[in-house]
Amino acid sequence: MAIPDRVPISYEPDYRTRYIGRYDEGQFFGSVTATLEDGSGAEDDWYRYKRWYAVLHRFDADGTHAGSDVWFAGTSEDEAASGDSAEAHLVEWLDALPGRVFADIAIRLFQIEVDGHIFGLVDESEEYDGEDHAEFLPDDLGFDPPWDGCYDT
Repeated sequence: MAIPDRVPISYEPDYRTRYIGRYDEGQFFGSVTATLEDGSGAEDDWYRYKRWYAVLHRFDADGTHAGSDVWFAGTSEDEAASGDSAEAHLVEWLDALPGRVFADIAIRLFQIEVDGHIFGLVDESEEYDGEDHAEFLPDDLGFDPPWDGCYDT
């Protein structure tokens, strides 16, 4: 079974997909997420390299990527403040979406690059020994057959 043209993603109000749904112009996926510079996780000062972002991806009704807003909130040197700031920024963006309803979505593969990191829903089948697998990055949400909207973290 190949990765479907549109990957379903289930809305879970109290978990990692609590900021997804539909609005007047299509669909959206919002999150507060972090990146870590390659190789810095083993360093004593790793927290300086973990960068927190508010992210809002927008899609048309058919699931094609229409644009993204990405805002750098700070590092894990002050993780609580960075996360809180990113969350507040994301909520402002979400509140501005006309006709917003939190709900399941189905979107096509896409990717953008921000600060040298990939953000998006990408085909990572090669990383899974050729088994069909799509990964939402940098959120680390993995999607596999039967493509029912459920994900692994």
